[in-house]
Amino acid sequence: MTEVSSLTGRLLVATPALADPNFDRAVVLLLDHDEEGSLGVVLNRPTPVGVSDILESWASLAGEPGVVFQGGPVSLDSALGVAVVPGESGRSSARTEDGPLGWRRVHGAIGLVDLEAPPELLAAAVGSLRIFAGYAGWGPGQLEDELAEGAWYVVESEPGDVSSPAPERLWRSVLRRQRSELAMVATYPDDPSLN
Repeated sequence: MTEVSSLTGRLLVATPALADPNFDRAVVLLLDHDEEGSLGVVLNRPTPVGVSDILESWASLAGEPGVVFQGGPVSLDSALGVAVVPGESGRSSARTEDGPLGWRRVHGAIGLVDLEAPPELLAAAVGSLRIFAGYAGWGPGQLEDELAEGAWYVVESEPGDVSSPAPERLWRSVLRRQRSELAMVATYPDDPSLN
């Protein structure tokens, strides 16, 4: 078996050629990536459902827009909380138990929130919180195959990506900030047949 270099904490940005409608212009934050597979959440798929409608106790900590995001096509009936804890970014990006109770570091200042914990545990520490229904998942080697096929660009994440107040513009803004030819992909038209 080949060794998998972890992409945990990185962003997968859908290429214009990716045909799967679940991931059209998607920006996925990888929460876990190893030889057993990969798991992430789509950062730019807001739903019309308010956080207060399903997790009222967490609504006051959710950033704008205060809605649930569709994290991916898998387990849409489950919820994941992803939060940025300011001041944690300078610490190790490895998973450690440091940080506030109810929060587990994924990468830098970004971590998973235990939605079963009382929100008061995290209220003072959380800079932004986003709630996701479902997730994106890949079995062993599946993501690597998609990367080899050119379905995704892999870029560094920034803590602000998790809480972007304009998620509909995230695909373009993540590409635009790249210091390579990827910045030009941000100008790719929504429907190239109209050119």
